Amino acid sequence: MKLSTYHLHTTYCDGKNTAEEMVLKAIELGCPEIGFSGHAYMDFDGSWCMSIENTERYKKEITALKEKYKDKIRIYMGIEQDYFSCLDTDDYDYVLGSVHYVYKDGEYLPVDLSFDATNEFVKKHYNGDMYAYCEDYYKLVKDIYNKTKCNIIGHVDLCTKFNEGGRQFDTSNERYIKSASEAVEALLDTPAIFEVNTGAISRGYRTESYPEAFLLKIIGDSGKKFVITSDTHSTSTIDFGLEKEAERLDKLGYKYITSLEEIL
Repeated sequence: MKLSTYHLHTTYCDGKNTAEEMVLKAIELGCPEIGFSGHAYMDFDGSWCMSIENTERYKKEITALKEKYKDKIRIYMGIEQDYFSCLDTDDYDYVLGSVHYVYKDGEYLPVDLSFDATNEFVKKHYNGDMYAYCEDYYKLVKDIYNKTKCNIIGHVDLCTKFNEGGRQFDTSNERYIKSASEAVEALLDTPAIFEVNTGAISRGYRTESYPEAFLLKIIGDSGKKFVITSDTHSTSTIDFGLEKEAERLDKLGYKYITSLEEIL
């Protein structure tokens, strides 16, 4: 069965293509359904999120596209609600909850801006202690369902985005494993499911999808289902790695959804 993605960005936030271009490409690829998840408005950083005005335009257009293409593809209107997002989510079909910032010393520190930016703020705010930074990150992840009431937990170990080959820290370190595992285990008791996210692979940051193998095992062994997403920002990566990840989960005996109807 052709898989679909439910983590999809457009020009309303930091995507490269319009919503309709994304729909047309998904139809061409044979996706049975697609889910938009624009980055929710942030009142302290407008560089990559939807503005209040674009949020309203986004909702209006996705609603129109649902009707226009209803005979060709099922379209869901979701939102990627950051831990620090400030608008409500009542108008959306689903919520993807994620953590893109750590709040420290009165500053919002971006988790996924760049390798250099992360190193600089960890040096400034954590005296270079990457594990202390990760511990703060996972405290927020642990609370993401309580804060957002999300249906899907997005890229749970996003703090490893620039850590390919362990160039920032060692994910086998006891402190890292403890903080990451505790967050994931707490979220197992919520209705939300975790995504297997290929976005950092398609953009050249990682060679492994989120979450890392030891976290994938905790989630998979619990019996909780996954959703496989491409976290796509362009038409060229809508279905990137979806089938490959499905094959991997099948071999591991882990469950994943093939339609959002299974969790909504």
